[in-house]
Amino acid sequence: MTLKRVMSILLGLIFAPLTQAADPVYTGWFSNLALDGYDPVAYFEEGAPVAGSADHRHEWNGATWQFASAANRDAFVADPMAYAPQYGGYCAWAVAEGKEAAGDPQHWRIVDGKLYVNYNADIQTRWEADIPGFIEKADRNWPTLLAE
Repeated sequence: MTLKRVMSILLGLIFAPLTQAADPVYTGWFSNLALDGYDPVAYFEEGAPVAGSADHRHEWNGATWQFASAANRDAFVADPMAYAPQYGGYCAWAVAEGKEAAGDPQHWRIVDGKLYVNYNADIQTRWEADIPGFIEKADRNWPTLLAE
């Protein structure tokens, strides 16, 4: 885990009670990069997290998205909802619990054609114990977290 990510998580934990609403896309405190700069299309095409490049960027939904190739960027631009992580890249388990927490692009899963990320390996394991139940709860909670 990078120092930037650790600082972002710590500051998020400290200041989370002060925030009014979740940003539509999780970017952390120190950048505007969605998914910590990982390519969202690569999860579907490569089956793995792949670092994006500043050479292939796109602004969408208040965040900067990076891609490993122009082809992946173009696929995202054509249909961002098909590739963007659910709940704006926040931790899927936390959203199910009615909270906001950083999603880590290394802890992910595609379920029914949708990308989900979680906070860490332990939380990913918890989430995997009842994926349908957690998705159902998170789907209910997400609009409220955005509006608060």
